[in-house]
Amino acid sequence: MTHLRSIAEPFVVVHPAAARVRTRLRVEVADEDVLRVVGGHLGSLAGKDLAQRCREGKLSAKERAESRRERKRAITAASSSRWAGAITRTSEDSFKLAWRNLVAERRTLASRIHRIERRLTIPVGERRGYLTRQESYEKRRRLQHLRARLAEVERRLVGGRVSVCRGGSRLAKARHNLDAAGLTEATWRERWEVERLFICVDGEASQLFGNLTVRWHPAQRWLELRLPKALEHLANRPGGRYRLSCPVEFPYRGEEVAAQAESGSVGYDVSFDPGKHRWYLDASWSISEGELRPSIDHLRSGPVIAVDLNHGHLAVCVLDPSGNPIGEPVTVPLELTGLKASTRDGRIRETISKVLALARAHGAGAVVIEDLDFVA
Repeated sequence: MTHLRSIAEPFVVVHPAAARVRTRLRVEVADEDVLRVVGGHLGSLAGKDLAQRCREGKLSAKERAESRRERKRAITAASSSRWAGAITRTSEDSFKLAWRNLVAERRTLASRIHRIERRLTIPVGERRGYLTRQESYEKRRRLQHLRARLAEVERRLVGGRVSVCRGGSRLAKARHNLDAAGLTEATWRERWEVERLFICVDGEASQLFGNLTVRWHPAQRWLELRLPKALEHLANRPGGRYRLSCPVEFPYRGEEVAAQAESGSVGYDVSFDPGKHRWYLDASWSISEGELRPSIDHLRSGPVIAVDLNHGHLAVCVLDPSGNPIGEPVTVPLELTGLKASTRDGRIRETISKVLALARAHGAGAVVIEDLDFVA
């Protein structure tokens, strides 16, 4: 009984802190050429800035502010102040993410080492120990490998060194074995260059159409970019701006994007999918706190949808305020084994939509699900 997990107090999940909506850009050849040139130019600046930030290592708050100020001043000369702000912010976010990943790896390695060491103290063949001497021998070899990895992680944390690869380390390693990755050199090169493009700008408060660098007009449906200083000769609008020739609209949540663009800050990201040969525009903005979250007691006053996670499916049931089931449980299929990431994401979204549809159909005010604590 000592190994059973304790049941923690229930809590209400916080609402999303931001929203992000995507639409396709049906650009013409001339527009695509300009986007590639702009993305390549800014991507080169972003790569150099990220390398500089990684060389500086772990910094205090004051040192981070000074570092970003100096790096932003250097990038502004080749782009603009707003492009430079987005680049330096992205570099800092990438460094922080890599640092958190390194700390998480140290915690995971320490946990695995402790688990193996604990089982090795138990004689072979006894309960909770390893069953055979061969298994015990292999685990000792594994233990040495994990200790070496942990020592390397500790050295990197002490030295403030992180590893970040613009374009993705998996794609970078695929270059050394194109056959196993199912890529040709030309295909790999295209994907590598696309992944390293940078057309990203942060939102600006109290600015019409979200910000002054990448602007989208909801009514007239045009999208235009403020070109970097080195590329202003490509502009087709006054003030060093380039306007895409294709109309741009958001079929999904378009009214929300339009309302936010006309009243608040919106950040825009332009990206390219080499597999589909399509350009996309992402609009993102922060969501205000608004109304307070409902309390547990309020949510318990009516029916709720209870969800049990299982391999290959979800078991869903409607519960009354006393916790008793209403009607028969429903099985929602969720098969993810062996599927690529994009397919898994699509199936998970479809499953969530089915659960929410069941909640609306039964008048449920909440979806109750077990907190499996995968993050920790």
